[in-house]
Amino acid sequence: MARLITFVLALSLLAAAGPAAVAGTPTSTTPGLVVVESAHDVGTTTDRLVSAARAKGLTIFARIDHAAGAEAAGLALPPTEVVIFGTAKVGTPLMQCDRHSAIDLPLRALIWQDDGGQVRLAYNSVEWLAARYDLGDCAPVLAKVDKALASLAAAATNAQ
Repeated sequence: MARLITFVLALSLLAAAGPAAVAGTPTSTTPGLVVVESAHDVGTTTDRLVSAARAKGLTIFARIDHAAGAEAAGLALPPTEVVIFGTAKVGTPLMQCDRHSAIDLPLRALIWQDDGGQVRLAYNSVEWLAARYDLGDCAPVLAKVDKALASLAAAATNAQ
């Protein structure tokens, strides 16, 4: 338990510096989410995320356009997409630490346009995953996941 607490604290510090240094200042009012502002529209941000994930050898399992689904149902929803992505090389060790973590795997990112027109990208923080599940033995894997998620968010949201 002490090892898990130390790990979670270390990841908190890493997350505070990591994504902020790479992808702008993450913000969130929802506990457990890292939210990054994008310099692009929803479609472009999502395209860039998919491209960056594929370039890292990740599988794209789904790209869900919730706004299109809402429109088909006769409802309105600002641009909102979810990308589900991952690799068994990362997900399997997490599930070996705690099989319940499979409910949050593969990883996913939400890209949406808020009421003010700002596009944002959100993903589950590794601190939240570690706290939700008994993933203390997976510290090295979670550190890699944290770094990869921050890198993907940066690639998707940065103006370059």
